[in-house]
Amino acid sequence: MSNIPETGRTTRITIRLVAIQILVFSLLLTLGGRLWYLQIRNGDEYADEAASNHVQQVIQPATRGSILDARGIPLADNETRLVVSASRTDLMKMKDDGEAVLTRLAEVLDMTPKEVMDKVRLCDSETPQPCWNGSPYQPIPITDEATTQQALQIRERAEDFPGVSAEPTPVRRYAAPGESNAAQVLGYLSPVTDDEIKKAEDSESPLLRSDQIGRSGLERAYDAQLRGKAGVTRYEVDNLGRVIGKAESDRAEPGSNIVTSIDARVQAVAEKELALAMKDARKVHDRNTGMNYKADAGAVVVMESRTGRVVAMASNPTYDPNAWVGGISGKDYKRLTGKDSNFPLLNRAIQGQAAPGSIFKVIPTTAAVNAGYSFEGPYPCPSSYSIGGQVFKNFESAGHGSISLGKALEVSCDTVYYALSHKEWQKDGGIDPKKKPDDWFYKTAHQFGLGKETGIDLPNEVAGRVPDRQWKKDYWKANQKVWCKDGKKDGDYAQRIAYENCLEGMKMRAGDSVNYSIGQGDTLVTPIQMATIYAAISNGGTLYDPSVGKAIVSADGKKVQEIKPKAHGKLPMDATTRRKINDALAGVATRGTAAWRFVGWPQDKIPMHAKTGTAEVYGKQTTSWFATYTKDYTIVMTISQGGTGSGASGPAVRNIYNALYGVDTKGKINRKKGLLPVPQPKLPRIEADGTIEAKPFGKTYKAVGLGGGKPQ
Repeated sequence: MSNIPETGRTTRITIRLVAIQILVFSLLLTLGGRLWYLQIRNGDEYADEAASNHVQQVIQPATRGSILDARGIPLADNETRLVVSASRTDLMKMKDDGEAVLTRLAEVLDMTPKEVMDKVRLCDSETPQPCWNGSPYQPIPITDEATTQQALQIRERAEDFPGVSAEPTPVRRYAAPGESNAAQVLGYLSPVTDDEIKKAEDSESPLLRSDQIGRSGLERAYDAQLRGKAGVTRYEVDNLGRVIGKAESDRAEPGSNIVTSIDARVQAVAEKELALAMKDARKVHDRNTGMNYKADAGAVVVMESRTGRVVAMASNPTYDPNAWVGGISGKDYKRLTGKDSNFPLLNRAIQGQAAPGSIFKVIPTTAAVNAGYSFEGPYPCPSSYSIGGQVFKNFESAGHGSISLGKALEVSCDTVYYALSHKEWQKDGGIDPKKKPDDWFYKTAHQFGLGKETGIDLPNEVAGRVPDRQWKKDYWKANQKVWCKDGKKDGDYAQRIAYENCLEGMKMRAGDSVNYSIGQGDTLVTPIQMATIYAAISNGGTLYDPSVGKAIVSADGKKVQEIKPKAHGKLPMDATTRRKINDALAGVATRGTAAWRFVGWPQDKIPMHAKTGTAEVYGKQTTSWFATYTKDYTIVMTISQGGTGSGASGPAVRNIYNALYGVDTKGKINRKKGLLPVPQPKLPRIEADGTIEAKPFGKTYKAVGLGGGKPQ
């Protein structure tokens, strides 16, 4: 028997019941509050999420637009291939990270397991190619060259290849019509990255994980227009994933076509002639080094003089842009980017910088006239010019008596320009300049457009360099410590130069000015800059933005946005000076340093103008330059370590002109055999069904996605 009084036991039971009631009430209150929060306050949000859980999206990538030449011939288009892809997401769910599946896949595709596994690994700063630099959540292409038999094996044995697909897919094709490669002009594609998707979220052209985007050339410059808009099909599904209906969908919009000013036939000739010129230069003995010329790189630009439109642009060494299609192999990646590759991805027409040599002399000629010197002179042209104890020689130490500026251009007399620039340097105060020096020779170079980009519609153009006083100061500040550390008063050539630069590298010395006056020293230009300048001399003085794109045409051909030529300035010369320079450059082609390359040219019918250049480069062989123009076309060629301008580049430039105008070996003109009429034809017509009338080939070509550019 318990000794606890009945009254106390009742009190305890009452307290427990009250506590239980409070606890139950609290739980009910908490549950009710949570239900209110979920159903009332955030009800709409969760309802939307629940609804979206029952909608699945299927992405249909947009068909990328074609890049066409001036007559509608596809330079880059699409073709259908059997693409085998692997889902990294599915593979990572497997115990062995999909190793067994990829090993079986390698056997079917006649690849090694390592080759297949390397394809699906993700790129980072330490992972070598091949690797996947796109989103890890999209299917990763293993090969775009699968055979029908291989694709059938994968699809029929689906249980052996979970996460693997084999589907007909449009892939990029760089057609190289008539063997015109145009790799650096066209560029290439690679998968979009997560960072790029994030950056483009709020833009007018958002990116999807399945997108391929342009990485260089026209593919990059016009990527937004070429890419189009992917389609999205939305399906309503039940909890078991079964489709119960089709929701609202967005149709894919194919990308627009880019019509260019490139003519595939001229492009093929330019590429061939540049390659042959470099090959021939390597057979020539360099008297200065005792070895044959290396001719390790080169570029050529063919431009419409009156519009600035680029008809052909070649860079050597080159590459096949198809190597990037479907993911690049480790071997190809090393060949294109390794230290021994000589950088074939570089477009040397807009990115290759070098001292211009004597093709620069049209600029100091103009500067001298603007500074008040007479064009007619006369000016002495001795074999050498001395400043203090330093002697500056004419090319091959030739003297020509007293001559005009026009004759100085014609015979390429260095000493005339040495003397003029030295006088201007002295007038400006010499080593300690006056407060506001005139700097005619440097100011005029900037007015010609040097030291800045031309504005061509290709990415990554470089600006070159005009080594004026401000550049000297900036360069000295950046290098003073190194110069002072390495310089020696009585050391070798490089050490003595470093010693002098340490002490007064910020100052414009007399030697700097005279070297600059003939396109030597620290001056750097690109072929496209010089082509723009010589085209302006030809067309009356207008400096055009060089352009490759000619029009943006919708896939159905209904919308055409023409890309009209734009000018960014005028040459800083009056009509009289331009006419005299024009006459002098005609003399270069008929009597001067380029005359031996234009023997038999029909000068009376197609006046030719030219300027040769041979630029010296410390530690290397000379750079060959050849700048030319007619009233219709301007051609500039350069070959690094190629020798003289007329010697290395001259024959190739002449052959390109022969092809353009249909000039035979006897100097007779056959316009029917010439590659281009003047001016270029109008835009090719793209019909509603995507067909393109490509003339003068006489065949109808299909636009992008509607036949892959193959003749019908």
